[in-house]
Amino acid sequence: MPDSQDTLSNPRPASAGATVANSTAGANSPAVEFRNIDIAYGKFVAVRDFSLSIRKGSFVTLLGPSGCGKTTILRSIAGLVDISAGQIMIGGRRVDDVPIYKRNIGLVFQSYALFPHKTVFDNVAFGLKYRNVAKPEIRRKVSQALDMVRLPGSEKKLPSQLSGGQQQRIALARAIVFEPQVLLLDEPLSALDANMREEMRVEIKKIQKETGITAIFVTHDQEEALSMSDRIVVMNAGSAEQIGTPEEVYERPATAFVADFLGKANMLPGTVSRSEGPTIVTLASGQTVNVLAPRPLAKGSAVTVVVRPQKLSVGSASANRLPGRVVSASYLGGSAIYEVDIGGKTNIRANAAIDGRVLGEGEAIELGFDPDDCVLLDEAGQRIS
Repeated sequence: MPDSQDTLSNPRPASAGATVANSTAGANSPAVEFRNIDIAYGKFVAVRDFSLSIRKGSFVTLLGPSGCGKTTILRSIAGLVDISAGQIMIGGRRVDDVPIYKRNIGLVFQSYALFPHKTVFDNVAFGLKYRNVAKPEIRRKVSQALDMVRLPGSEKKLPSQLSGGQQQRIALARAIVFEPQVLLLDEPLSALDANMREEMRVEIKKIQKETGITAIFVTHDQEEALSMSDRIVVMNAGSAEQIGTPEEVYERPATAFVADFLGKANMLPGTVSRSEGPTIVTLASGQTVNVLAPRPLAKGSAVTVVVRPQKLSVGSASANRLPGRVVSASYLGGSAIYEVDIGGKTNIRANAAIDGRVLGEGEAIELGFDPDDCVLLDEAGQRIS
């Protein structure tokens, strides 16, 4: 189950898989809490009745496609977007009616937003100067922040003299130098190349752990969310579909949307053909598979069997075996991605270890998975529980 302070306190209907939570007061107050917020632009509602409680010191990611409301929610914490209804709390204090400069928020933008004419020192020290911090203390804090982002001795350089990754580190140093209560990261890695993104993921997570700061990260990149987060909030159309650990949302998707968006999944429609003892589902392709149903299901019920490509193996002794023919194959070194026609106009995707050689187009193949490797969705696309 999700942590009691990283929960949805008023999410979409319970069938969406979220856990209800009550906020606590005093020292146990959540670091950040959204209470039934709406954000509207005229008649368009970007965020609707969104509630979320985030525990102190955690790394929470808002994940979803463009236009789902994740960045709008992040900007509302910082005061860059006004909410239309509800409340935003930081450390038990309401802040949605507090000026931006009094919210004690650190924000790292997608574009870095460094001052090009200012040195690294002046960029990092910018927020401290506006807080009337004494000059000796500013020097100490800037030096400490640059050490933390692994760029000591860069105080006199201009942003133009730094690589993209180094500029992102400076933006991070500027955001944490005044020890904010909450660190907001708005798709900070999207402008970096693949190798640098991977390096910065590790660095950001390491710094977050070292400082103990509460971090809220926005991304549409599933790999970033899975590798960095303590909790993931999967967003869709201004609401939260599911919240949980990376393993929970990946292995036990609450809805068809979560299953398809987070890492993609094979959606195999079928009907329940037997529910006494092991539940058996007859797929649209004609094959029958054994599944683990959390409760008895009526015979003839329409269901969808969700299986991740990584759960499918080639030629194994799994309980469920799906024969078919290779439509396409992509070699990935130690594994291959197969698209397989299993009949009934149904293609499935498998990311499987290579057994001897990569099979070619048109060759016969048998894919297998065990009953506990899949999730069942009902006719409405909600996980059966």
